[in-house]
Amino acid sequence: MNKIELDKQARENSREIAETNPARLGTRLKLARQTRGLTLKALAEAANCSESLLSKIENGKASPSLPMLHRLVQVLETNIGWMFEESDGEEGIVFRAGTRPLIALDPLRRGEGISLERIIPYSQGHLLQCNIHHIEKDGASAGPIQHAGEEVGYVLAGKVELIVGERQFQLAAGDAFVFNSDLPHHYRNIGSERASIFWVNTPPTF
Repeated sequence: MNKIELDKQARENSREIAETNPARLGTRLKLARQTRGLTLKALAEAANCSESLLSKIENGKASPSLPMLHRLVQVLETNIGWMFEESDGEEGIVFRAGTRPLIALDPLRRGEGISLERIIPYSQGHLLQCNIHHIEKDGASAGPIQHAGEEVGYVLAGKVELIVGERQFQLAAGDAFVFNSDLPHHYRNIGSERASIFWVNTPPTF
């Protein structure tokens, strides 16, 4: 099989997968976008597509054309093969140090100086969401926010102030917390160095 035939077969395979597994494609697309700190609007403009269509694709409600898919992976600096891998990590169970996605949050929506290290990769199949929140000096979450669910955290490093409802708590490495997510909550780094919090919540919210 020559190169032209191989390219044609690859395009046919990509089209078939995109049509049969839109949920996986949407999940991977959203993860790649968040990892690069791009908003829906920014990615849509860079890939020359509509924001509404891109939202539908991320939610598994539409499939992109092959040309559009090529534009998206170029902007996201990834490849079509990764978008359709059937396994995450080692059987979707183990995620090695140095390979976990690091998501830079949009400062207008999630706060200044905050990045999330994914412990559980984004997937519709998970009931838990788990990240390490890295908060730079003077960094703070946008908030307060509230939503359905429950959250638990463990401070790995640094000093943070956690505000839940009307209560304020100063926490240091080794301290832990738990609260209902329907209470307004936000946090900020009150130390002189970067702080890190191992944070778990259910159901996944972003």
